Amino acid sequence: MKFVIVSLSAFIIIGVFGLRDVPEDKTICPTVKALRNFDIEEMLGAWYVIQYYASSEEALPYRCMRANFTISPTHFEITMNFTYSFTDDPLNEELGGNITWVIPDPTQLAHWKHAEDTYEGIYNTYVLDTEYSSWCLLLHCAEKSKSPRYLSSFIMSRNPVLGVNVISYLREKLPRYDIDLTYMFDMAQKECDVPQTGIEVPPSVLVNRLPPYLRRHPLKRHHQTQ
Repeated sequence: MKFVIVSLSAFIIIGVFGLRDVPEDKTICPTVKALRNFDIEEMLGAWYVIQYYASSEEALPYRCMRANFTISPTHFEITMNFTYSFTDDPLNEELGGNITWVIPDPTQLAHWKHAEDTYEGIYNTYVLDTEYSSWCLLLHCAEKSKSPRYLSSFIMSRNPVLGVNVISYLREKLPRYDIDLTYMFDMAQKECDVPQTGIEVPPSVLVNRLPPYLRRHPLKRHHQTQ
């Protein structure tokens, strides 16, 4: 009997480790449990993006990213209007965009699904955690047929800065969703409102300055005109 127990234990151990070797399907979004007891009204309003991750970015191309959330009168749709600049733009031009989600399950208010055709595939967003008056952690994941999934995440704050301990606490929640913290970048929030008029930029720089529609969009694999 003792030999049987030992053999069965060894079989279970081998089986468990074998499962870990199964490669993860990078075309589908990770399984995420929506935040329970989420008060969507408390999350509305203005936020600063403090740290940013996107699976398609190996360097941070953006600065001064900010978001503002509103909800429809029916409470079935939530919209995020956001602004940002490119880090290498000598004019620091402020660009903008928006995304609207539907709330597919009224009992799961922290899970949203996109409602716009300009966002390819199935685009899910989850509120992973929040302290409504201070900070919030979002996870975005887009699936497109026969393409790698697109993951992105925002650590947001009601203020331009957020405590180091809070940032560490929120970052620790992300690796379980296959987010590589090496590419979770700090988002500069300084001199965002400095007027850029009257700046003399060399013509050679302006010639090489790509128009926004040819550059990456913070919430898409590639920017598309809307």
